Amino acid sequence: MPAPFASRRSIVATVTTAFVALIAFATACGGEDAPFDVRPSVEQLHVTHAPPSTELAAYDRSGAQVAIGTTDELGSLMFRKLPPGAGYMVKTTAAAPALSTGPFEVMSIESSLPAPRFYSDQKLTKGYHYITTRDGTTLSAYVTFPIGLPPYPTVVSYSGYEPSKPGEMIGDGSLSGLCEGLPVVCDAPNDPSALISAFFGYATVNVNIRGTGCSGGAFDFFETMQLLDGYDVIETVAAQDWVMNGKVGMVGLSYPGITQLFVATARPPHLAAIAPFSVIGSAHTTMLPGGILNDGFATAWITNVIAKARPYGQGWEQAQVDGGDTQCAENQLLHGQYIDNVEQARQVRYYVPAEHDRYNLATLVDQIEVPVFLASAWQDEQTGPFFFRLLDRFTSSPAVRMTVYNGVHVDAYQPAVLREWNTFLELFVAQRVPVDLPLSRALAPMLYEEVYGVNDMDILPSRFLGYGSHAEAVAAWKAEPPLRALFESGAGGFTIGEPVPTFEQSFARWPAPGLAPLRLYAQPDGSLAPTAPTATGPAFTFQLDPDAGRQSILAAGGDVWDLLPDYAWRAPAAGSAVVFESAPLTIDTMMFGTASVDLWLRSPVDDADLEINLTEVRPDGQEMYVQSGWLRASLRGSGPGATELDPAPVFTEALAAPLVPDQWTQVRVGSAGIQHVFRTGSRIRVSIDTPGGSRAEWFFANKVFPGAVVYQIGHDVDHPSSVVLPVISAFAATVPLPPCPSLRGQQCRAYTAYANTTAP
Repeated sequence: MPAPFASRRSIVATVTTAFVALIAFATACGGEDAPFDVRPSVEQLHVTHAPPSTELAAYDRSGAQVAIGTTDELGSLMFRKLPPGAGYMVKTTAAAPALSTGPFEVMSIESSLPAPRFYSDQKLTKGYHYITTRDGTTLSAYVTFPIGLPPYPTVVSYSGYEPSKPGEMIGDGSLSGLCEGLPVVCDAPNDPSALISAFFGYATVNVNIRGTGCSGGAFDFFETMQLLDGYDVIETVAAQDWVMNGKVGMVGLSYPGITQLFVATARPPHLAAIAPFSVIGSAHTTMLPGGILNDGFATAWITNVIAKARPYGQGWEQAQVDGGDTQCAENQLLHGQYIDNVEQARQVRYYVPAEHDRYNLATLVDQIEVPVFLASAWQDEQTGPFFFRLLDRFTSSPAVRMTVYNGVHVDAYQPAVLREWNTFLELFVAQRVPVDLPLSRALAPMLYEEVYGVNDMDILPSRFLGYGSHAEAVAAWKAEPPLRALFESGAGGFTIGEPVPTFEQSFARWPAPGLAPLRLYAQPDGSLAPTAPTATGPAFTFQLDPDAGRQSILAAGGDVWDLLPDYAWRAPAAGSAVVFESAPLTIDTMMFGTASVDLWLRSPVDDADLEINLTEVRPDGQEMYVQSGWLRASLRGSGPGATELDPAPVFTEALAAPLVPDQWTQVRVGSAGIQHVFRTGSRIRVSIDTPGGSRAEWFFANKVFPGAVVYQIGHDVDHPSSVVLPVISAFAATVPLPPCPSLRGQQCRAYTAYANTTAP
């Protein structure tokens, strides 16, 4: 995920906020004579200032012990998952004399909601602040203002990176002459999306989630408190008299993109709209794609977040404290009580709805009741391609625009997206006919020079500048199809590889109207044909590769964000894959949707980790990557949402079933979302192998077995393996075959024929 921009230290603490925090803290603690401090929270108790390495227990009002733990080296301890109720006591278990404090009331979600005055009594201005949440925890925040007098359209960035780190001048100071007209130049928020918003005249409020930076509390991956804190942040910011319309939006790519979706499900009343970029579909589909641990980016990312969630872990906190910020120092005390989410992930074997639905945005986003602007890439090397699970789920939102494209994680910042993003913010956050800021747009090439290494891309003015009223502009916007697909990004600009599409197409919904599933059957000669095989014959085989899971498509030192990355995408070694290819296509063929590779599999062991790769074998002798899918075969059980094009596995224990060694089993492996035009003369290639070697930063903790394991894939009359593809009917390409390489996120290699290995 993109590193935040650097920033300088500037503390502006208000008396009102400090007073609110002081009152909340004093009320929560057990009085002046308490042996340690305890702050009650929602289903939690937070202990600080206790003796280090001391065992403490929590007791309910009946005197029953309900939780026990040992304080850390800072004298802190958190009791989580406590039933709401009054009368809790916290006591030492072995100290002599025994120490105790209480009683305390553990809040429920419902009882925790503050009165509106709790938010309006907190006053924020430009600069550094703390926002007090409903349990008294304070979150560090940095506020920037645009030029002119308030009120300002306002957006919030909310994440566990460093958004609240105080702003600083952009670059080397050479732009300082612009600071009077563009204050953001000399006071840049420490989040890229907030920075761009500030260039377009928005006030920004940039907040660290609890347990990170100078915010209080302890980190736990998308726990309930993060959602409730987000609600409190939105309501506090919206209550400020400098906020236009009394409502705020949310912006952000990746982590601050994902947090928007979660916060919006809590439905803060004064949230105007959200604009999430480069998001996940659920924690499970990124952490365990196909039920296989993503022991690459997913575990590395959460490991890094946890490391920076430790006391003073982000680095900038110490400078704050050295500058006299006592609140930041106090807030470090609970940071050691983070949850080790990596270890949690390593223990997950099945999807448990009662536990995991709360991390699954596909089960939640139908609760979002504000306008949504979403943008994500099908080949995203970090958050991944499974955001497609969200595309038909925003059923309660009054206005939705979803933009999808081939590309990598940072490509939501491409001009074709940012232009429409700015329009969305103008219509639904500023609530006005979009205005043009030529000076701000003139700086766009500098942004693209920094991100992509080219300066020939611009952000064009909004398409809605000329409307006579806001209502007319909104009506026209809503009349457009909600799903926008940018095709062949990388081949449409002045420079090959820059994120500019060759064309775009809009759709009324996902799955798209006009979808005509195309089923092709595996044949004994290794081809794909529209008719099922009629003869019997031996299967093809591939050997499990125990090293495949650690293979990347990048050469050493390669960067997937380069215009033309240094790929080292290897062709499958002999015996390591089973490959099927179609005849050359006689017409241009657009695919937009998901695919299902329906295999007949025979295994000598009780499981198989499978990867399917869809590629285009082009007339120019190049092979281009399109998309992949993954599955642990024992987790093949489909849910009620399964279709011909989507197996929709649910990964639950109830539907799990090991393979019966040496028996044929039908296994459906679904792909992630596909968006690609196969040109006339190209062939469709489908390969089946061990997961790995198809992505830049996803690695797979595949199952291994003693000795060599050889799998068989059937392709005869008794075992007709096939692939069903999402073809959009009645399409003809109007642009030529793009160069290879050129398309963002879609690596190329010289085509080589592959000889399948036949079972004895």
